[in-house]
Amino acid sequence: MSKRVIFLVLACLSLPLAVLLLSAWIGLDGHRVNLDAVLSGVSEAHLLGCDALGRDVLSRLAEGLQLSLFVGVVVVLLGACFGITFGMLSAWYGGWVDVCLMRIADVVLSFPGILLAIALAAMLGPGVDNLILALVVVGWVGFARLSRVQVLSLKSSAFIEAARAHGMALPYIMVRHLLPNIAAPLLVEASFGLAAVMIGEAGLSFLGIGVQPPNASLGTMIREGTSLMLVQPSLVIFPGLMLFLLVMAANLLGDALRDYLDVKQR
Repeated sequence: MSKRVIFLVLACLSLPLAVLLLSAWIGLDGHRVNLDAVLSGVSEAHLLGCDALGRDVLSRLAEGLQLSLFVGVVVVLLGACFGITFGMLSAWYGGWVDVCLMRIADVVLSFPGILLAIALAAMLGPGVDNLILALVVVGWVGFARLSRVQVLSLKSSAFIEAARAHGMALPYIMVRHLLPNIAAPLLVEASFGLAAVMIGEAGLSFLGIGVQPPNASLGTMIREGTSLMLVQPSLVIFPGLMLFLLVMAANLLGDALRDYLDVKQR
């Protein structure tokens, strides 16, 4: 992994990290309404000003960053667990198991991901839990197809045949032998998936079917600030910039992992 890419990733994360540290140091409540400070600018008490209800923008940005990272990590972990398990079982057993699981994956892939997530979130109702569930339903397919292809190329290998000959159970073979050998491409998939999930969370919250007020999300902050862009454009610029930096850092990390783990390129 080149030093230039590491520097770019750290540069993208420096501003979100500064927002989190400053917010924790100042300790203001992002939900506290102060009508005397409505749309106030930068000051010693409010480093990034206040929104239309007089709430501290810095504190709400920090809460939105934490929520985006939490949803992104949880969705990627759950999607990876389900997707890798289904993909490995599909490749290992083949036959009707492979047909059933892959047809389910094809059905999910036949819909545009964001539209399917919107439909699921609208059907399940607003809230963080339902938002995570909708994004997991959309996000597990990539892990399933990737792990299936990798296991198909490995299950006839000599070390797998030796493990089966020694009577090792399938869960042990999957965790001990197969998973370490397919981890590299799955890590790359996870880093790109993290960026997609954060964009999806912000988009659903922007549409009003994700995180609900008074909880702060980068998407809800952008939605609330769009009607005040001519008066206080920073209400849209700050959360948009935070989202851009998080997604850029995740994509750069994915590119770096792909190049570093590519044996042929090395």
